Amino acid sequence: MTTLDPRSAPPTLDPRSAPPTLAAFLEEARRIVDADLARRLAPGKDDPGRLAEAMCYAATGPGKRLRPAIVLAAAEACGGSRAQALPAASAIEMLHAYTLVHDDLPAMDDDDERRGRPTVHIAFGEAIAILAGDGLLTQAFATLAELGPRAGDAVRVLAQRAGVHELLAGQAIDLTSPPQDLAAIERMHAAKTGALFAASAELGAIAAGAPRETCVALGRYGMAIGIAFQHADDRDDAELLEHAAAASARMKELCAQARDELRGLSAGALDELAGWIASRA
Repeated sequence: MTTLDPRSAPPTLDPRSAPPTLAAFLEEARRIVDADLARRLAPGKDDPGRLAEAMCYAATGPGKRLRPAIVLAAAEACGGSRAQALPAASAIEMLHAYTLVHDDLPAMDDDDERRGRPTVHIAFGEAIAILAGDGLLTQAFATLAELGPRAGDAVRVLAQRAGVHELLAGQAIDLTSPPQDLAAIERMHAAKTGALFAASAELGAIAAGAPRETCVALGRYGMAIGIAFQHADDRDDAELLEHAAAASARMKELCAQARDELRGLSAGALDELAGWIASRA
């Protein structure tokens, strides 16, 4: 009997499997954010080493755009608008793209392809890929400055979530001491993936001018969703299969926890997202 490679199947969280209203929202968010990224990162005539082109290539390639979609959804849940939150949505996607560029490098995961295209260091060379990641990271914070009086809070949140105690710590754990039990796996997932999902929800709330307690609650929402998302991603990549059953149960628990954090908010898309991820466990 032929055994199918799990990686050949559609992703667990393929947006096409989402409920129609959520799928429509995710597609609209992707369209809005991609247009903004293309505008912000369009290479000029003077582009030494094709650096700006590499940045644009990295940030506008195929992808779900879940993190910026959460930014927009969180802003709307807090009474804000997509326009208010768009700089934060683009910033989170730039920062996410930087992590992928560096993650693919020979010194890290050494991947030649991402989402059906050559990785940035294959397409542009390793040195330019490093600079492109650096450029996307710095441009993310420059973009947050457009939030005006709320920029300081936004910069603080993203710097903390993307820094040495969270996102970078998760990468270091993965590189140096891969976890063996589910609790340790979730610690790594919380840092490496959950941190940016948490930041996405927090940034949307900040952009909308939400009170601190709402920002904190949405951070917990994003963290739970991010860990659940990474469990699904592990399954798609046929990784940590010995923990697959327990991880599936945890996906449901985490999504239930996330939905509890939405009480008192008009959280249509956020609630649908948590329900969808739970349904795919």
